[in-house]
Amino acid sequence: MVLVVLENITKIFPPNVVALDNISLKIESSEFFVTLGPSGSGKTTLLRIIAGLERPTKGRVIIGDKVVVDAEKKVFVEPGERNIGMVFQNWALYPHMTVYDNIAFPLRIKKLPKNEIDKRVKEVAEALGIRELLNRKPSQISGGQQQRVAVARALVKQPDVLLLDEPFSNLDARIRVTAREFVREIQKTLGITTILVTHDQADAFAVGDRIMVLKDGKIQQVGTARQLYDEPVNLFVANFIGNPPMNIIKLVPAHPVIKALNLEDIVPKDDSLVYLGIRPDEALATVEIDNAHIVGKTRIIEYVGARKYVKVEVEHGFSIKVLAGENVTENQKVGVLVRKVHVFNSKGTRLESITY
Repeated sequence: MVLVVLENITKIFPPNVVALDNISLKIESSEFFVTLGPSGSGKTTLLRIIAGLERPTKGRVIIGDKVVVDAEKKVFVEPGERNIGMVFQNWALYPHMTVYDNIAFPLRIKKLPKNEIDKRVKEVAEALGIRELLNRKPSQISGGQQQRVAVARALVKQPDVLLLDEPFSNLDARIRVTAREFVREIQKTLGITTILVTHDQADAFAVGDRIMVLKDGKIQQVGTARQLYDEPVNLFVANFIGNPPMNIIKLVPAHPVIKALNLEDIVPKDDSLVYLGIRPDEALATVEIDNAHIVGKTRIIEYVGARKYVKVEVEHGFSIKVLAGENVTENQKVGVLVRKVHVFNSKGTRLESITY
């Protein structure tokens, strides 16, 4: 299989919009790698540079043992010569063509023999469970089936690298889960190096071997889903990862909650502010108050699947959402037991994470 290496990739759009800022990254052979970030973070621009649909302002891209882009040396391999498979957000199927012809299209561009095209199309259609759809038009099949056709068209080329640009965003919730499982299974079966860009952390967590979080064209953190969740390097990653979102509490170093959580030795005395991050799943509101870290009054109870959360207004002037213990109701005095807290300095850098 194939490594993908990015070295100091920078992309500046006129007049002076920095879409990507010095991105260096190594994507392992056969890895399912995910680029995650909000809209405008540079995710799709990065994918398009790998595909050859955009040229970087600086830096180079290596696919396998071949340099496909080197901005300084004026090296640029055309998209058609990179052996890349790409699935777009809207799948980009040709409405006037049958499913068969949509899948066969990239092979016909390569002028492969007719019998080879037929063999490959039927093989990939069989593998993706859409062989019975080959004579239909895209308008005659469901959204989930259209997505499979788009993936089949990308895979029929037998690409070195598969690029996925928000491929699940047009699917409803139930089909989306099935589609993620399907793409993950195909990727593992074929062992193909795959790069997905998404703004949805559920997509990223479901399929990614590793995840890169981007913001404003800069890498914030690269790691497994568990590393991003348990060890966020800064406030942005902490707040962006996790559902429900992390509680971010802004305090002065001398605040009583700092002492209640035994954080005096961690919080810098000379800093003007400190941020505490507490995930809702890592704190519990209980009617037992005596041994609680924090005391407050419950307001709103919310059910998310089988989990019950409650918003607690703390006596010291802030609110947090936490798991609700048995017998916890609205408008009730409760104690909050914290299992884990993340400590960030005034610049948003994580100092330490403490487990109780």
